[in-house]
Amino acid sequence: MRSFATVWESIKNVFLNFHWIVIVEAVFLVLIIYFVLKTLYENNAKKLIFVYIFFLLCTGTITLFTADHTVSVLSFYLFFMLLSLFFLLLFNTEIKRSVWNTRTHRAITASAAAAAKMPALTARADEYVTSIVKAVQNLSKGNIGALLVLSNGNLPKAIVESGVILNATISSQLIEGIFIPKAPLHDGAMIIYGDKIQAAGCFLPLTQRDFPKDYGTRHRAGIGVTEVADVTTIIVSEETGIVSVVKRGEISRFVDSESLKRFLKDYYWKEFNAEGKNKS
Repeated sequence: MRSFATVWESIKNVFLNFHWIVIVEAVFLVLIIYFVLKTLYENNAKKLIFVYIFFLLCTGTITLFTADHTVSVLSFYLFFMLLSLFFLLLFNTEIKRSVWNTRTHRAITASAAAAAKMPALTARADEYVTSIVKAVQNLSKGNIGALLVLSNGNLPKAIVESGVILNATISSQLIEGIFIPKAPLHDGAMIIYGDKIQAAGCFLPLTQRDFPKDYGTRHRAGIGVTEVADVTTIIVSEETGIVSVVKRGEISRFVDSESLKRFLKDYYWKEFNAEGKNKS
């Protein structure tokens, strides 16, 4: 074990014999620490912030006073990387969602001025909104289960290809026809992307969180996909006809036609205006 005087002498030598590699290492460590702390703070895991800092301080102190300095530094780097990776893995879903949201937000901000100049697209969007709302209302009245995913083009390819690719123009008749009981694709999810029904009969990941027993597979799938991708889902319960909307893993139930219409208009505002054109 090294004495305090030896440790102090080593620290002074680092600054006296300055090398560019020291700057690279320092910046690398600071960036990782900042990213981990930012992730923990944004996800209300403030207790874990103290745990993370505590382990870093303890490990750093042990490294400074260990006799075999080379081995201790390598051990510190290894422990530091594993510790940071562990905390990041705890919030991997939130990190992915944050990245997608940032990308979407930038695209919308950059094209906000152009959006006001597209009345034709707005009129088309109103048609799609009307068709979807009409279909959902009819499905709800008939207690016909349905699951619609409003995609921004960021769904994993495996999810889209798990169903049947349609790329069909949106219409209430087509939506209702796909979800008719015993129809070949009625059990899966429908993917809507812009003005197209991109695919139907798709399989979605199920949420692993605890929900009431009346939340069946359709609800768990509708929640689960919003936890792994920046999408929103519309769910019609087969048992009760209740319409629900799910965003970021949070479900809103008993959604009426007016609320659904406002929600869909918001989706199409972002979807059509993000690049100044329809992304089909």
